[in-house]
Amino acid sequence: MYRLGIDVGGTNTDAVIMEENKVLSGIKASTTEDVTSGVIEAMEGAIEKAGIDREKISNVMIGTTHFTNAVIERKHINHVAAIRLGLPATECLPPMVDWPADLRDAVGHNAYLVRGGYEFDGRPIAPLDEEELVRIASDIKAKGVKAVAITSVFSPINQDMELKARDIIAEQCGDIPIVLSNDIGRIGILERESAAIMNASLLELSAKTVKAFGNALQQAGITCPFYITQNDGTLMSAEMVSKFPVLTFASGPTNSMRGAAFLTGCKEAIVVDIGGTTTDVGALHMGFPRQAATIVDVGGVRTNFRMPDVFSIGLGGGSLVKQAEDGSVTVGPQSVGYRITKEARVFGGDVLTTTDIAVSQGKANVGDAAKVADVDAELAKTADAEIYLMLERAVERSRISPDPIPVIAVGGGSILMPDALGDLEVIRPENFAVANAVGAAIAQISGEVDRVFSLEGGLTREACLAQAEEEATQNAIKAGAKADTIEVIEREDVPLAYLPGNATRIHVKVVGEMGGTHGE
Repeated sequence: MYRLGIDVGGTNTDAVIMEENKVLSGIKASTTEDVTSGVIEAMEGAIEKAGIDREKISNVMIGTTHFTNAVIERKHINHVAAIRLGLPATECLPPMVDWPADLRDAVGHNAYLVRGGYEFDGRPIAPLDEEELVRIASDIKAKGVKAVAITSVFSPINQDMELKARDIIAEQCGDIPIVLSNDIGRIGILERESAAIMNASLLELSAKTVKAFGNALQQAGITCPFYITQNDGTLMSAEMVSKFPVLTFASGPTNSMRGAAFLTGCKEAIVVDIGGTTTDVGALHMGFPRQAATIVDVGGVRTNFRMPDVFSIGLGGGSLVKQAEDGSVTVGPQSVGYRITKEARVFGGDVLTTTDIAVSQGKANVGDAAKVADVDAELAKTADAEIYLMLERAVERSRISPDPIPVIAVGGGSILMPDALGDLEVIRPENFAVANAVGAAIAQISGEVDRVFSLEGGLTREACLAQAEEEATQNAIKAGAKADTIEVIEREDVPLAYLPGNATRIHVKVVGEMGGTHGE
């Protein structure tokens, strides 16, 4: 049986066929506006190159940047009614208060504040104002708003009011999609609320995108289930993606990092994924991307759902190299992007790019080296030194220990990477150009629990950790993981001194191989 991994990026769609731990084929195709045709082209190319029977493909895993790009480009976003349960508290900071104006315009100015919400110890701030919710529901219907996001103060501790508000809105508005903040974010009301609003605004796009993926597989005669990779490098079902598109926001860099770990066997490393326009840099811990511990900015909005600690710099294979009148040389952040095969000097164009510099320095063999033979030697040397410096700074920023660990270079632009950065060895694995699709193909199923436990009544910290671990394991099994392959990859507990009842916040995450009852 074979696995098909697909990564749909803004420029390229990559596909790989894998048999157990072996990559049989890897293909790059251009991403298309309708998604479907680009996926079909990459998929058919990979199947043909591998020479396999498509009926023996048992699982398809897809990574996509569609939803991130929608937020960044302010496209394909629906109007949302943002309902916050928190009066008389929280009035000074209304929903979307810190959003960029153009994104706030894209989701509409439909913010409602309602009496309700909880204190940090679970006591109500005020009783839920049910009559106000009925009035809001009639306003939503009159405006023709497409989705609703409901956020209650401290709902991760007590979600009862969010559930009650959802029932009232659903009863009044019919089958309008409703997102609850406690299903997505963690403690931190503005960030959790923003994540819920953003998720609600993308529900229509996610339904269309998931349908497009399904249609592409159907047209290719592939009938097995398909999964989509999420921010932490694990998989969720197509049905889950339809409900929670924001959980895929960082799946592109995450797939590259997971693919890099798989292709090299390294569990602890810095991964540098160099594309045509940007370079994504992040650290691997136990073979998974290190998670960001702080607020994550998406399209100018602060959110607090789980995301890998990855940052980008404006350096890629198509980055422009310019020399000022004073002789100084700049590299990027502007890039020719997917037009590199027409505009770069080595391909017959007239734009000097980082790829041209790499070829002129004898570090890469692409295009026609004769076309960059006239590049000024001093200019090339200075640009090469600047590229080295940019990569070295980016890698140093991701290091959390002085111990030397390997640097794994992946992505089509990794010809820019030197053989070593300071005291760190650089590894370029086989199939490095399609590491993102490999990362999708090898993704596992995860289960997670993140909530507050009270240690009163004789409960011990160990008992609460065991309970959380069991819940996370059951969540993974329900999602399709094999019970005997599940392992814990994250376990933390933080005593909450400000809460009564000797409370502690416990976060446990487990992963397992695909193949449980749901997956079949």
